[in-house]
Amino acid sequence: MNTTSMTDSRAGETARLHSEAQDWLILLTSGRATAGDARALRQWCAQSPEHAQAFERSKSMWHSLKPATLQLQHPPRARQFGRRAFLGAAIAASAAFFLVRETIPGGFSGLGADYVTEVGEQRRIDLSDDIRLELNTQTRINRLAAVGGSPRIELVSGEVEVVTRSRESISVQAGPGWLHADQVRFNVRHIDQSVCVTCIEGLLTVQVQGRSFRLESGRQLTYDAQHTGEPQTVDAANVIAWRNKMLVFNDATLASVIDEINRYRPGMLVLLNAELGKRKVQARFSLDQLAGVALLIRDAYGAKCTELPGGVVLLS
Repeated sequence: MNTTSMTDSRAGETARLHSEAQDWLILLTSGRATAGDARALRQWCAQSPEHAQAFERSKSMWHSLKPATLQLQHPPRARQFGRRAFLGAAIAASAAFFLVRETIPGGFSGLGADYVTEVGEQRRIDLSDDIRLELNTQTRINRLAAVGGSPRIELVSGEVEVVTRSRESISVQAGPGWLHADQVRFNVRHIDQSVCVTCIEGLLTVQVQGRSFRLESGRQLTYDAQHTGEPQTVDAANVIAWRNKMLVFNDATLASVIDEINRYRPGMLVLLNAELGKRKVQARFSLDQLAGVALLIRDAYGAKCTELPGGVVLLS
């Protein structure tokens, strides 16, 4: 390959990376990005120094247009923009800030859910005099047809604590598994296609992939479509700390902590430093104080914080 061809090839690769970096910023500030998108961006930046540099250049260009963005915070009507319509003019910098959030936890099956909570919302549902549901943030639940007079629900996505006070039983579908209980208190999470069931009080039966488990107080089971773990002993008080407006992390990676925090706050924290994401965390956060959690992470771990429209904070 001659010198001209090599130069053209490098220029083409640089242009491609720059375009992809622009697309990432558009997605992050659109209000539609998910925790999975944030993890994918971190992986994209980690592919090579050139990937990371392309994102830094696009981020710097975004901030150079910030004054124009501020002047356009009250446009006369909503605008629609393609993913490639980025930074060509100052108006493109403000467009993503005004896009409506469209991501629905649980995908299409969550669109018509019977019981719903939004970001940061918690809600109580009384299915009967003796069965209570406590829905955590970003939760979608469908009520299914009763069998033998016993209520059944489907946890499409999110997290719920279920409390039954009498011999009236309830069945809960979560992913590929079914939970059956009466006179029990338990917590179940269905996040990113993975299910985690924790028995808080009483005795709970879990049926998944042809196997049956009986969970006693303080026992936890995780499973997904491909794998079912074995019951483990956990601190049930930490599992349901969210009921007291707290998040408790014991020996968790910073990356997983940020993913969990993102479920509760508008906007998104995006961790770009893969090595930093492996750091272990021992912490307690109040849900009422999550607005300033990015600064806490900055001070505790030396991360660099860059704010983008829509409550997006890049941590690198």
